[in-house]
Amino acid sequence: MNKRELDPETSPADGIGALLRTSREQREWTQEHLASLVGCTSSYISAVEHGRRKPSQQIATTLDRVFGSGEQFLRGRSVVSQQALFEGFPELVRNEAKATTIRAYEVSVIPSLLRTHDYERAYQAGPVLRGVATQEQADERSEALFQRQRTLERTPAPFYHAVIDEAALRRPVGGLDVMVAQLRHLEAMAARPRFRIQVAPFSVPEARSFTLPVVLLTMPNRSVIGYGETQKRGYLERDLETLEEWISEYDYLQGEALSQAASIQFIREVRRGFEHGRAA
Repeated sequence: MNKRELDPETSPADGIGALLRTSREQREWTQEHLASLVGCTSSYISAVEHGRRKPSQQIATTLDRVFGSGEQFLRGRSVVSQQALFEGFPELVRNEAKATTIRAYEVSVIPSLLRTHDYERAYQAGPVLRGVATQEQADERSEALFQRQRTLERTPAPFYHAVIDEAALRRPVGGLDVMVAQLRHLEAMAARPRFRIQVAPFSVPEARSFTLPVVLLTMPNRSVIGYGETQKRGYLERDLETLEEWISEYDYLQGEALSQAASIQFIREVRRGFEHGRAA
């Protein structure tokens, strides 16, 4: 069989295909033998190795177990799932996993790494209802985020700082029950070491420096990488002049937002309002 040469840097699909082929050949296994271990067909293995197909979540999990590769295949699958819409997303995932500090701001929604599973699924249901995404795409985006959230659990944990729009706290994504659980989660996360959560209330509208989502990553060598998203794509920003502007804007946003203690109290009061509405 002719093997297509794969360049892991070309695309996430080629990356996971190259990883699978290399892992298999290092053990001198045939595609048929690996398929028998994983519980699929040899043609399925071939399609993944040639970058024509992404492994399912179950297959990726089984490949990680068979090869003893931690979560390499599972993470690779998540990156493949996101590539079509967010071309800069794979780079974000790789750098976020190494960053010592993560600073985030998103417009009118809870920042990604702080979302509960129910909130994220409800949020992703919107594009499906509007007909601009399929349910499979929504599920893949949610799954990719859940994998990404694990970077907050690593040791040592990164310092994480989020400024949250008041609109994100009051927007009842998923309904009252989902929002009550989400706000309780924010309160719990804010109480953890190395976490700082601040609220930008409606009373300081001029503090909203960003009109699109932004993430600022401080790397181990103290360099800073930015990540931004438009409606259709994501991109990494390394231009020093642009990054200086983003950092300045974020510092201003942080300075005008409520303090950590006041933010926690604010979140608690909004949560109690939802609880009252739920009881009524």
